[in-house]
Amino acid sequence: MTTTLNNGISMPLLGLGVYDMYNAEAEAAVSKALEIGYRLIDTASLYRNEKEIGNAVRNSSLPRNEIFVTTKVGNGDQGYDSTLRAFDTSMKLLNIEYIDAYLVHWPIKGKRKDTWKAVERLYEEKRVRSVGVANYLVPFLDELKSYANIVPVIDQMEFSPWLYLKAELDRCKKDGIQLQSYTPLVRGKKFSDPLIQELSTKYSKTPAQIIIRWNLQLGVSTIPKSSNEARLRENFDVFDFEISEADMERLCGLNENFRVVDDPIEML
Repeated sequence: MTTTLNNGISMPLLGLGVYDMYNAEAEAAVSKALEIGYRLIDTASLYRNEKEIGNAVRNSSLPRNEIFVTTKVGNGDQGYDSTLRAFDTSMKLLNIEYIDAYLVHWPIKGKRKDTWKAVERLYEEKRVRSVGVANYLVPFLDELKSYANIVPVIDQMEFSPWLYLKAELDRCKKDGIQLQSYTPLVRGKKFSDPLIQELSTKYSKTPAQIIIRWNLQLGVSTIPKSSNEARLRENFDVFDFEISEADMERLCGLNENFRVVDDPIEML
């Protein structure tokens, strides 16, 4: 299942997030994920594992153009010149031919415009295949529109049935930005939710599979994190069933603004 980004390139909707994975664990997780069938790998300079992710991509038997690699400029590296330097560092650490998507990791106050201008330059100079943002809620997207020459291809944010950001989803669809959800499984904190349990039984799928499928049916790209082989397989086994429209609406109705990560609005 893929999506076509607003600059015409294709990206898998389901991928692997590698936050809080280090050294051999990170490399092994990506290698196993690629073996299972994952083709989208999401890292960031803040994760301190770009070298290992690059190793796994290079050592895979897959052609480079079959794997979509995302990384991000870290908060401490934002600003014009420092973003350009951070990109060079990420390229060296990953040690792969190119980066498929380079994102602004958080909307850092006082740095957003300069950072985006640097990211635009990287794209204009064809040093990266696509550029986007992360944690940009509607107010940040409004601000970005006032100075951007390029529409981001992706806006990655925390998004789940319990944090159903409909305004952001609608806005991204309207502007041709692919919404991508991280921590979609809310670290397992909501697996015992009665509706999730009910639908898990109804569709003979696990809570994680119900939540991932909900994202995909909304047209939202999602990057659940795991280094456990059984969970990697479980999270990828979501293409053989469909949640009914009525059940999708019920899942959307679970929203309670529940977050496991900081609220980006505090950076406005």
